[in-house]
Amino acid sequence: MYPLIRKILFRRDPEEVHYWAMAKLQAAYKNRILRKLMRNRFVYKNPKLERTLWGITFPNPVGLAAGFDKDARWINELSCLGFGFVEIGTVTPIAQPGNPKPRLFRLPADKAVINRMGFNNEGAKAAAERLAQPHERIIVGGNIGKNKDTPNENAIDDYEKAFITLYDVVDYFVVNVSSPNTPGLRALQDKEPLTRILNRLQILNTQMGKSKPILLKIAPDLTLEQLDDIIELVEDTQIQGVVATNTTIERIGLKTEEKTIEDIGTGGLSGKPLCEKSTDVIRYLHQKSNGSIKIIAAGGIFTAADAQEKLDAGATLVQVYTGFIYEGPAIASNICKGLSA
Repeated sequence: MYPLIRKILFRRDPEEVHYWAMAKLQAAYKNRILRKLMRNRFVYKNPKLERTLWGITFPNPVGLAAGFDKDARWINELSCLGFGFVEIGTVTPIAQPGNPKPRLFRLPADKAVINRMGFNNEGAKAAAERLAQPHERIIVGGNIGKNKDTPNENAIDDYEKAFITLYDVVDYFVVNVSSPNTPGLRALQDKEPLTRILNRLQILNTQMGKSKPILLKIAPDLTLEQLDDIIELVEDTQIQGVVATNTTIERIGLKTEEKTIEDIGTGGLSGKPLCEKSTDVIRYLHQKSNGSIKIIAAGGIFTAADAQEKLDAGATLVQVYTGFIYEGPAIASNICKGLSA
């Protein structure tokens, strides 16, 4: 059924389809009967799938990556689709519109997406207010970033503000310094500025008392020397782990016509072409750190086999995003069933 629906949806602008589809899901959730049907169809429970990490028990290892529900609008609805956790954001301290449209592009021949959204969101306060309202019980991560107009030398202030604002309403944090769509952001992946940011957040973490897990989201385009720096930085700052990986700026080996790629222009590539690259990063981090770094895998996960590959490489949890677009609402359920088998 979904392949037919996807064919129709793919005729429309990707960003418009996103909000249209979520509005339909929102309407379905409000209907008690439809809500129950969704849960029965998409929520797969099996004790074997549970993972306990950082003192948090995840009902299953399949989460929804940041970027899909930037403003914590659809936590209730997404909980009915069987995800073990949902990561909101990227959230910035102040609301910002993001980059000019169009800024989201499908590459069906590659089962991929290129985006240059630019951290469009309503700001940390709006997300926190939504999450403070009663909602379905599901683990929520807060992915935080800096505002576009904030110079890198002041970036630490933005991460601090977003961290404090979301502290009481999320279960863990992800520091995003690896998006290619905010000018200069990836420069913060350098060891010195990143150490300052993470150390500051750890101090706040201690001061605020609850000690929320802090993870770092890294790019798939880092050199081995940079990955070695990441391993050392995780140990030095004592953050709880890494999300590997964000989107890539590379365009190697794509089936989509080169002219189409050129017309699309800049942005981060996600989906199937990222799968092997992401797995290589995960395997390197896991082996080089002797398994001491906890990893959430992201990048090209469409099936249970994709997820298992990431877990075998050293990840403990996985996240989907582009796979959700191509595989449809049953993706979490299908992966969980496959992992159980």
